[in-house]
Amino acid sequence: MIQFQVEGMSCNHCVGAITRAVQAVDPAAKVSADVPTQAVRVDSGADTQALRHAIEDAGYPVKSVS
Repeated sequence: MIQFQVEGMSCNHCVGAITRAVQAVDPAAKVSADVPTQAVRVDSGADTQALRHAIEDAGYPVKSVS
């Protein structure tokens, strides 16, 4: 499980965009997001940097990864 702190995530539309971006890298990825804390948890075997770049390319800067 990888957790990203994502800036600019403010609604369900944002969550959907981030989920689609992650699943473009790994279609089997499970994504959960908490809008108030801007935390996105991804259960995936894909490369962490590839996932980070996908989220950022969707327009959501990643502040940290854990």
